[in-house]
Amino acid sequence: MKRIFLFILTNLAVLVVISVILSLLGISGNPNNMGSLLAFSAVVGFTGSIISLLTSKMVAKRSVGAEVITQPQNELESWLLNTVAAQAKQWNVKTPEVAIYHSPEPNAFATGASKNNSLVAVSTGLLQNMSRDEVEAVLAHEMAHVGNGDMVTLTLIQGVVNTFVVFLSRLISNMVATNDRGETNGGIYFLVSMVLQVLFGFLASFIVMWFSRQREYRADAGAAKLVGAPKMIAALQRLKGETSELPKEMTALGIASEAKKDSLLSTHPSLDNRIARLKGM
Repeated sequence: MKRIFLFILTNLAVLVVISVILSLLGISGNPNNMGSLLAFSAVVGFTGSIISLLTSKMVAKRSVGAEVITQPQNELESWLLNTVAAQAKQWNVKTPEVAIYHSPEPNAFATGASKNNSLVAVSTGLLQNMSRDEVEAVLAHEMAHVGNGDMVTLTLIQGVVNTFVVFLSRLISNMVATNDRGETNGGIYFLVSMVLQVLFGFLASFIVMWFSRQREYRADAGAAKLVGAPKMIAALQRLKGETSELPKEMTALGIASEAKKDSLLSTHPSLDNRIARLKGM
């Protein structure tokens, strides 16, 4: 719950900061002009999401200290590169960068600005604690995220959600701060706008988290098609009881999940639900 709260808080902070910067620069959507307000809201809403997408690989590498495999140093690294390359070919996408990061917890993630500019990283804990079949399934899950374009889709959804958060908060704030003579109190407008932006942003996060859970089911299904459902089920079974130690801003990217049951603020479905969904395929 703490990580989800920080994830939401970070997104809201970006919205508020961009709104304030644009306002100080004199760029402010006119609440009395729907077109102007919507355009302003879209700029604020998409800016943070797009920046996050474009810098996602760099941030991910630095956050976990991931080391990209350029020249394999051993048989395991060669196997990783060959496995990801084969799966990328099945998805008809460019082979992602493959990296390993040091962590005792079994985990992996995929990120990147597009299907053909992506990164797949696995932890040392995952390589040490899983069989080759299970690692292959985890890699297939991450490649399904890449092949499905989940990073771009999540960015677009976050941008659209942010746009309406800003739009509605400013529209309602203008109604509250404007008196019968058509005069608007700037202080009240700003204060109400910030409060509503936080409130609507929190409520809108339910939509983003719902999509995040659905993309995990789709990635599991994609992996099952590549390597078979039994391998994916075995990998998820192995993850039960493990914790995710990814940085808070990357929790939604990892395959491991701490959730014991689904909730409105879960980035991942519970492992039991994911396994049940695969068994029902």
